[in-house]
Amino acid sequence: MNIAEIELSVLTIQCLNRRIASIEELQVEVSAWETERNRIQKSVDWQFTTEQARGKLKHLYPEI
Repeated sequence: MNIAEIELSVLTIQCLNRRIASIEELQVEVSAWETERNRIQKSVDWQFTTEQARGKLKHLYPEI
């Protein structure tokens, strides 16, 4: 998963796990979630090293 997919998954679980009645309410909810997410400066803790990625994805990127 890339970072965008991870963030969309977290947004879905934390913010969009219920019925939201209108586009306006959705915008308010997502904006509040985004503000808090940015405030706490949540980051991704990658477990995959650069060397592992180069080995695993060599067929996609044969030259660096």
